[in-house]
Amino acid sequence: QVQLVESGGGLVQPGGSLRLSCAASGSIFRIDVMGWYRQAPGKERELVATITTVGSTNYADSVKGRFTISRDNALNTVYLRMNSLEPEDTAVYYCNANLATADTFQWSHYWGPGTQVTVSS
Repeated sequence: QVQLVESGGGLVQPGGSLRLSCAASGSIFRIDVMGWYRQAPGKERELVATITTVGSTNYADSVKGRFTISRDNALNTVYLRMNSLEPEDTAVYYCNANLATADTFQWSHYWGPGTQVTVSS
């Protein structure tokens, strides 16, 4: 069994900052790309940022310059530092990992249950 668990969401005022964390655990052989997605009410889930095992990153245009993704390969953990938050960033944020399990060595995308981020005064 593999689990991804996010933490760090909450309520923050416009202009504030938050840091999200997501730890993958269980029977893991190897993790490739990890990333963050978000889904606002009434909207489709969208990419926020991704990071490869060697640290190459990709960001949605709407968060470039404000969000920073990073990872700790030894801990199977990915982070999202969010600065200058705007009300439009309000959403449920989901962690994603493309990984192979140690029992079957099959590659699949795994998702966390999500963490709510609310930006409001």
